[in-house]
Amino acid sequence: MDQRLADLRDVLIAAETAQGDVAREQKKAEADVEQVVNRAARDRQLLESGRGSAKDLENLQHELETLARRQSDLEDVVLEVMERMETAQARVAEMTAQRDEAQARRDAIGAAITAATDGIDAEAAKLTGERATVAGTIPEDLLALYERVRAAHAGVGAAAIRQRRCEGCRLELDISEVNAIKAAPADQVVRHEECGRILVRVPDSGL
Repeated sequence: MDQRLADLRDVLIAAETAQGDVAREQKKAEADVEQVVNRAARDRQLLESGRGSAKDLENLQHELETLARRQSDLEDVVLEVMERMETAQARVAEMTAQRDEAQARRDAIGAAITAATDGIDAEAAKLTGERATVAGTIPEDLLALYERVRAAHAGVGAAAIRQRRCEGCRLELDISEVNAIKAAPADQVVRHEECGRILVRVPDSGL
């Protein structure tokens, strides 16, 4: 997501730069048209005044015709630049929308991650407290055994038996092990022969 957002920002900067270049072209083209229009207006005033020689007035007439053609050409340039400006503005608007959408998604994901992390931290703190309370009721030798097994088995020192299967390693207990567990007193600590975890007997153990 961060890379996508960075790429969109780069594309948007490029689009804004292109729009700026076209805007300068448009300003220059419009200034050129204005200059020609002003020059033609001055010549027209001189021509209409009738001052000057016939040769001067004839030259003014020719210049007005040249200026008219020049104005037409420049106005075509202005129209072409305006069309490119519309395209550039549309591109900037599109990339801005995509950038904003990506930013909103990133912010939403970030907020969700923060909320989830806070929830996990709160749950971990709660479970740590509960574990400390429960650990205080367990005999020290049994707790020490649990900690050793837990350290050796990826943090899982005890596992329930469900339908004659160890929930720690997911292996089914063989018949001799099932019979031994059945015969053992309810308060006797039993361990799985395969994985070594402490086995916890529950209502659906299937024993």
